[in-house]
Amino acid sequence: MRSALRPLAARRFRMLFFGRLVSFLGNAMAPVALAFAVLDLTGSASDLGIVLAARSLPTVALLLLGGVWADRLPRHVILVAFSLVAAGTQTVAAVLLIGGGARVWQLALLEAANGMAAAFLGPASLGVVPQTVASPLIQPANALLRLAMNAAKVVGAGLAGVVVAACGPGWAIGVDAATFVAAAVFFGRLALPRIALPRTGVLGELRSGWREFRSRTWLWTIVAQFAFVNAAFAGGFNVLGPLVAKRELGGATAWGLVVASEAAGFMAGGLSTLWHRPRRPLLLATYGVLAGVPVLFALAVAAPVPVVLAAAFTAGVGFEIFGVQWDTVVQHNVPPEALSRVYAYDSLGSFVFNPLGQTLAGPAMAGLGLGGAVALNGAVILVATLAVLAVHDVRTLPNHATV
Repeated sequence: MRSALRPLAARRFRMLFFGRLVSFLGNAMAPVALAFAVLDLTGSASDLGIVLAARSLPTVALLLLGGVWADRLPRHVILVAFSLVAAGTQTVAAVLLIGGGARVWQLALLEAANGMAAAFLGPASLGVVPQTVASPLIQPANALLRLAMNAAKVVGAGLAGVVVAACGPGWAIGVDAATFVAAAVFFGRLALPRIALPRTGVLGELRSGWREFRSRTWLWTIVAQFAFVNAAFAGGFNVLGPLVAKRELGGATAWGLVVASEAAGFMAGGLSTLWHRPRRPLLLATYGVLAGVPVLFALAVAAPVPVVLAAAFTAGVGFEIFGVQWDTVVQHNVPPEALSRVYAYDSLGSFVFNPLGQTLAGPAMAGLGLGGAVALNGAVILVATLAVLAVHDVRTLPNHATV
């Protein structure tokens, strides 16, 4: 345990850890609150898909620019500035919802602004980890960060279900706004140096980042896989899952438990990565993705709540093992000066179809029924993950190798 907690001895990592911890807590409440805010307003899965897609589209559109600026500027500057932007968008959303004047189009615009902030926060927050700890501590540092995220999800998602049921969704989103402000305070104390890069213009820097990205077969093939995995999970779990809960499982409280159970699985998977160093990290990570399929099939047939909770827990374990191994492999094998740009290409490819998956969830339900649409998304994840196992580098890349 002492070895696993060593990253916390580094001051910079502590600031990063606590900054992300407080923002994770608020963010865990926001998706549950937003889902039921839209469903309370219109009862439409299509409207929920539109609001979620409104957040995804600016994120996808601006990710590459976010990666360039996170490699150009001290990364803590990006983290502070856009945490405050996100705090502002969530404050306005909370005021509208609490005041009873919210409309779907307003929530969509606010989520679009929030998605813009996420395009800059994502590459900076992932690229900053190797600047806060020594190389041998990167995997436990990633594991600790993700454990913090998932501990916050367990508390936040369960609390969100209770708060939404008792007070309404606006109050949960208000907490999210406050946590972004607190996160900005911690990030401001990181005091990271600027990485000296030759200035070749935005396009030149994007081209050099692309060369780093495409030169690694394991990297771009798994990103291609996740273009389908993330879109299918976004449509099947995030959009249609709350509707299954509302119609079949008991409403917001039940859905809060499902999300919290998934987060508990994340914690269990993350704990295993504090010590376990697999010889073939990407092979183990890909097997972990397969564990995310059963929860969609359980939702598709409206299985009893305990069955759905167990499947959500299993999905969390698998996805967390993937997440820690993936971040560690990327951070060990990509040069630090290109890391945020590579993460931007990673995120762009991984989430490029998310708006499509979210917006098509409603039409798919109209054509296939609620259960059929959820099952289709589960099948997409299964096929995409089995396909990537055919890639040699995914099966054989050794731990901490440089490729």
